[in-house]
Amino acid sequence: MGLLEEVNSPEDLKKLSIQELSELSEEIRKLIIEVVSKNGGHLAPNLGVVELTLALLYVFSPPRDVIIWDVGHQSYTYKILTGRKNSFHTLRKLGGISGFPNRFESPYDPVITGHSGTSLSISLGIKEGTLIKGEERSVIAVIGDGSLSSGLALEGLNNIGHLDRDLLIILNDNEMSISRNVGAISDYLNRILTGKWVNRTREEIKRLISALPEPVGKPLGRMVKYLEETIKGVFTPGIIFEELGIKYFGPINGHEIKNLVPTLRNVSKIKGPVILHVITKKGKGYAPAEENPEDFHGTGPFVIETGEPLKKPGPPTYTEVFGEYIVKFAQEDPSIVAITAAMKKGTGLSLFAEKFPDRFYDVGIAEQHAVCFAAGLAEEGLKPVVAIYSTFLQRAFDQIIHDVCLQNFHVVFAVDRGGLVGEDGPTHHGAFDLSYLRLIPNMVIMAPKDEAELVDMLYTSLCHNGPIAFRYPRSRGEGVNIGEPKLLEIGRWEVLKEGWDLLVIATGSMVYPSLKASQGLDVTVLNARFIKPLDQEKLLEFAERCGRILVVEENTRIGGLGSAVLETLAGKVKIKTFSHIALPDAFVEHGDLPSLRKKYGLHQDHIRKEMVKVMEGG
Repeated sequence: MGLLEEVNSPEDLKKLSIQELSELSEEIRKLIIEVVSKNGGHLAPNLGVVELTLALLYVFSPPRDVIIWDVGHQSYTYKILTGRKNSFHTLRKLGGISGFPNRFESPYDPVITGHSGTSLSISLGIKEGTLIKGEERSVIAVIGDGSLSSGLALEGLNNIGHLDRDLLIILNDNEMSISRNVGAISDYLNRILTGKWVNRTREEIKRLISALPEPVGKPLGRMVKYLEETIKGVFTPGIIFEELGIKYFGPINGHEIKNLVPTLRNVSKIKGPVILHVITKKGKGYAPAEENPEDFHGTGPFVIETGEPLKKPGPPTYTEVFGEYIVKFAQEDPSIVAITAAMKKGTGLSLFAEKFPDRFYDVGIAEQHAVCFAAGLAEEGLKPVVAIYSTFLQRAFDQIIHDVCLQNFHVVFAVDRGGLVGEDGPTHHGAFDLSYLRLIPNMVIMAPKDEAELVDMLYTSLCHNGPIAFRYPRSRGEGVNIGEPKLLEIGRWEVLKEGWDLLVIATGSMVYPSLKASQGLDVTVLNARFIKPLDQEKLLEFAERCGRILVVEENTRIGGLGSAVLETLAGKVKIKTFSHIALPDAFVEHGDLPSLRKKYGLHQDHIRKEMVKVMEGG
């Protein structure tokens, strides 16, 4: 019987020895690999924090003590050890546990985290709340080195140093991008530096110096501070944090539990905000993930023995088509540049980065900066293409309004993962982009029905003069042939089928299901490939002819295509019946795409039933 069978809570964990914790880490890795190989998920980040999680739960006592995982895609070990071990096999499945911390799932998860850079601000707010209530509870934020490029994280650091609360920040450096100073000497130094005697002595020296007369105390204090910073600068990269008022310790090996545990115990006793810099390895313990951590950051099901993905044959994804054709267009037009926010591979820009390294910019997890940067490039006459997932583009909403659309700059937004994304759930569904982009003046918005139309939209976007966006789903294309790119007339819809009893207006991923559902019915089907501007001419013509209207979109029902249609028809055409199939005014849970689309009526069978119902006057 393994150790994991006996561990059902953090309290069970505390009964084990340090050696047993190391043995337990291997059992946990095995479980994570087994489940993710079947369900998909974030493998490499989770394998990298197994020992760190064990040490945190060994020293601290959640849910009384609060642990916030930035982004949250490294919380699998935490879930396993906080009462969800027996349901871990349901990870990311409809009705199962989430792949991210979820406050509605467990009292051990104080908040939902799925976007990066939020942990520091949230943790500071929680700490401040405990102080106001007079409670003594530890608050720990675990943030990756990549997330520190987020502007929000830097804002949080600034305020943390200002308020000077007892807050522990674990800097999980899994790319070795900050420092490579790891080893036995560093581990030993950190056990010493975080110890009570050293810190008490340091504070006592500061107190004594400050009590000295002005002519002596001030220069001596400056000399001691300079000496301390010089010595720390030799061993650590933490001066910038110290300048913000946050004590820095590290780096320390994040896979050595025997060093992690005493160091965490020591830093937990230090007053004021503290950063502990921990070096971990993405994919630790699974060779394919260690060798290719980017491939296993977020993965679908795979063969454990080889790491090979279990992919079903089929057409290329929309992302792959976008990545291929932006390279083709850039070969002919040197003014095209590409920008992404730490998602080079995820947005399909790896080939562009390889072919045109001087015209590719990965700005890190900094979507606001990406959009402002694109505005500056556009002002200089370049053609910036900003490729960002729909859910992350939300973070740059103000910059899209103020820095791009207000000034009518020619910035192209390639909005990947528009609509439902599946197992990553509510923090990642692109359910709102049509709504939040449609309300902005000067913005043109498109959604392709297939991969050929995606290429046409990319071409049209590059030829347009002004802000323009096209959103496409996280799925494979329809398998259509892609011919020569066509320039689309802005605001013109496509008539796919003509009839008299019902007008069906569908956009993007819902066009083909709607067209198939209409077979044998006297129905007009319009491909509303432009959500803004609408094709008012066709809309009014066919609405007058049919009298009954059904709008189908994979976007929230508030503010999207359905809203735009009603706004246009108001006072112009008297219609008999209006129906709208869209995502609900709610945050959609995680689950596989077919199940979610079936549940929310975004599939062919439900669309046909709704067509018949509307035609019958229902």
